[in-house]
Amino acid sequence: MKSEKLKVNKSIFTIHCSLFTFHYFVSDLNSLANQFFDRREAMRPTARTWVKHAALLLVAFVTVTIAGVLQPFGFIEIFPDANPQTNSEIFQFLLSLPTLYAGLIFSTIHQLLTDFETLKYGLKFSVSLLAILTAHESGHYVACRLYGVDATLPYFIPLPPLLGPAGTLGAFIKIVSPMPSRRATFDIGIAGPIAGFAAIIPIAIIGLLTMKQVAPTQDAAAQTGLYFSDPLFLQFLGKILGVDSSLGFFNPFLAAAWLGLLITSLNLIPSGQLDGGHAIYAVFGEKIHAWTGRIAFVVMATITVLGWFVYNSPSGLLFTILLAVMMKVKHPEPLDDAPLNFNRNLVAVLTLLIFILCFVPFPIQVR
Repeated sequence: MKSEKLKVNKSIFTIHCSLFTFHYFVSDLNSLANQFFDRREAMRPTARTWVKHAALLLVAFVTVTIAGVLQPFGFIEIFPDANPQTNSEIFQFLLSLPTLYAGLIFSTIHQLLTDFETLKYGLKFSVSLLAILTAHESGHYVACRLYGVDATLPYFIPLPPLLGPAGTLGAFIKIVSPMPSRRATFDIGIAGPIAGFAAIIPIAIIGLLTMKQVAPTQDAAAQTGLYFSDPLFLQFLGKILGVDSSLGFFNPFLAAAWLGLLITSLNLIPSGQLDGGHAIYAVFGEKIHAWTGRIAFVVMATITVLGWFVYNSPSGLLFTILLAVMMKVKHPEPLDDAPLNFNRNLVAVLTLLIFILCFVPFPIQVR
């Protein structure tokens, strides 16, 4: 009997050990996967890939330089002789628009190549704006490399001047491997906005210090037409520097900083796979992420309607369409669903502060 009891006890002990080992393995599987991804090397771009991405950057550099000297960011008027009033005049203007546009672009290129001051203005704008975009996407890319997550080099999106905001739709990287953890999701998501915001600060300082100001009595006349609302960051920075940003005109640095703040605020909206969406998912999880996306869409749609009736400018329309698309995009689940630590939650609060400083409900107004 002793022998048989010993065998049974050994069997029970073995079963308990096996169950304990299995339970430990399952509960720690996510962490093991996370450690594996932390150690793996991310893919390296080939020479051909570098050439492709450099070519896109070069084209964007050209289109942004041209857009930078055209109104509203520059000083070259757009179709100064066009003033259609009647329906027939509007129809004729629309028919001649391709020809007028081509003439405007070619004349602007000629002025850039023949007038050094125009070229200098355009280069200040394009270098500043592309530096902000590069810093933003590099933040994402470097964070991906640190976590061993496969990602492409930044894709810069050039657009013909006037057909896109400032000659570009921005830039993006494409992540092509799973996120190892919520920690990685958070770090990769917020690295871009923080890096881009850091790049904006010196450019905004230069822009405010070199800004041409008008007297308060002339301010009302100067603000007719298109008016660009100042984010809280420019207002606070202006107070620190002793400059009233509401009493000035765009210069290339200030225009680039303003656009950079607008892009940063857009990316930090807590929806879908925007940077803010990644941060919300990492901090609160899938359910809260889904609700914040819906709330962001409703808020932006409301702002768009109000902007149309109050300021004659539905400047939030593109944002609303983007958020509608983002609601349909499911956020990928990280392999490790462990919650963030206290330090990263503090960084999340800092990121929220950056969003508040950058966001403007009605960025462009018609007065």
